[in-house]
Amino acid sequence: MIARYGYATVGTALGATIVGSALVWLAVDWKPLQTGTMLLLFCAFALTLNFFRDPERVTPKGEGFVLAPADGKVVQVEKVRDEEYHKEEVVQVAIFMSPLDVHVNRFPIGGKVDYYRYIPGEYLVAFDHKSSLRNERTHIGVDNGKFKVLFKQIAGLVARRIVADVYEGMPAVAGERFGMIRFGSRVDMLMPPHADVLVRPGDRTVGGETVVAIVPQSGGPKVA
Repeated sequence: MIARYGYATVGTALGATIVGSALVWLAVDWKPLQTGTMLLLFCAFALTLNFFRDPERVTPKGEGFVLAPADGKVVQVEKVRDEEYHKEEVVQVAIFMSPLDVHVNRFPIGGKVDYYRYIPGEYLVAFDHKSSLRNERTHIGVDNGKFKVLFKQIAGLVARRIVADVYEGMPAVAGERFGMIRFGSRVDMLMPPHADVLVRPGDRTVGGETVVAIVPQSGGPKVA
């Protein structure tokens, strides 16, 4: 399945591959050059197709579950101060997406989107922790009536296009698609301070399936 955010790009890549291959076949007489050029064109199309893949996911259900919003590698788990949305100390989990990961993003919890902010910025490498504060990004907050989660789509060195089909007041469904970041980047999650975090740096996550944390409804253990 191809992500709807990539229909135009995949279509353009397919057209360029077909036209380019036809031109090479008609204009070049040397067969090795024909074969090599056409192979490069089809490899480029295959990489584009792979990048915009959008597999179906089975979303686990559970009280207080916070799901991974993206596929990738956990690069940070720590306490930080969030003056923007939670107005208190929170637990932050950062997930780095390589160009080979699925780049469709999904809501980590259900509820209502009650905060949205786009911030222009730089394009540092996404695994640099400064990217969370300096890079181009979107900040999205969801409140489920019991707790809130702020998650950030952060552009990286290669990623220059953030897609977020989100607006304040819209319903959010845990595990459902809401956007993507093109060509490798990072997603940060800011959760209540008593969230019981289940992942550690180096772990791999699957967007919409991996339970990153459980938020106890009456308070509970905090991340170490």
